[in-house]
Amino acid sequence: MTLFEHPGPAPGVFDDPELMLVRQHLLGLDPKGEHFACVLRDTIDQLLDGEHTGRFDWNDLHKTEKTHAGTLVEINLLRRFGFSSGEDLDYLIEGIEVDCKFSQKLYGWMIPPEALDEICLVVWADDHQSQWSAGLLRANRIKLTTSGTVTKKGNRDGKFQLTKQHRALVTWLWHEEPLEENLLLHLDKGTREAILSAGAGSKRSPGQAKVNELFRRVQGRRINRTVIRTLAMQKDYMKRVRYNGGAREKLRKEGILVCGDYPNHQAVAAQLGLPVPQEGESVSVRVVEAREHHLGQPSVLLDGRHWVKARPDDPEELAPLLPETKKATTQD
Repeated sequence: MTLFEHPGPAPGVFDDPELMLVRQHLLGLDPKGEHFACVLRDTIDQLLDGEHTGRFDWNDLHKTEKTHAGTLVEINLLRRFGFSSGEDLDYLIEGIEVDCKFSQKLYGWMIPPEALDEICLVVWADDHQSQWSAGLLRANRIKLTTSGTVTKKGNRDGKFQLTKQHRALVTWLWHEEPLEENLLLHLDKGTREAILSAGAGSKRSPGQAKVNELFRRVQGRRINRTVIRTLAMQKDYMKRVRYNGGAREKLRKEGILVCGDYPNHQAVAAQLGLPVPQEGESVSVRVVEAREHHLGQPSVLLDGRHWVKARPDDPEELAPLLPETKKATTQD
């Protein structure tokens, strides 16, 4: 499935006007699934709570936290899209009751008895696979199986799952779309360990050492503020990026620029041929003054000199200051 290409309705769904109405409404609110993807990324980060715990891996969550994920997804989607709360189920969409179910395992949704024969918004996200899906399902009791966790009162109070042979009945809104990458989770082991161990034993500022090592080792990639928050583990975590004692100042002597989301910084990144940092993002790069052997490389004019992305064999030199009020100019 290509990005933002909507699958067609599942077989028989055209005979379910309520489900089609809910589908049309959701796609109208979020045609590309961008808001949905943001909610899922933010919810996972909310559970990890890197600022206070330093965690970045879903597997490090407690069982109760994982169980709570479904409730948070339900609440955060309601807030983002302004859904009304249903009388019996989670949402009221176009006057139709809809239940929201989340699972980190695809097709692992647990359907409660009160949602049988009703419409369910089924959501899946996996941080390790960096993918997410969301679809609609009419929870037909004939096509569901009991989960095996049945109460003393019998199956009537137990939860249900979709049987394997009926999985095709899910009408996908967005299927196996990219989830914004959890950078720390997906770095190679050696790089991640070097970052996390930086500043070990330092009582003064281990968070600053980790952020410095991040920008030193992970260059030319957009790094969002969640990564900084997780490494810095402090309230004013972006302080660890800025000049005045942050990575931008600390790494300058190594020739490393740390471009943020300021328009002038974005201009520098673009002119050097780097990914342009968006809101809350930063991109680092080691630069050197342009010389004859750099002919043809993208360059930027800073401090009255032309600078290019350093080659591996270029010696380190003091990096220029990034502009704060004036846009950089390019060298063709």
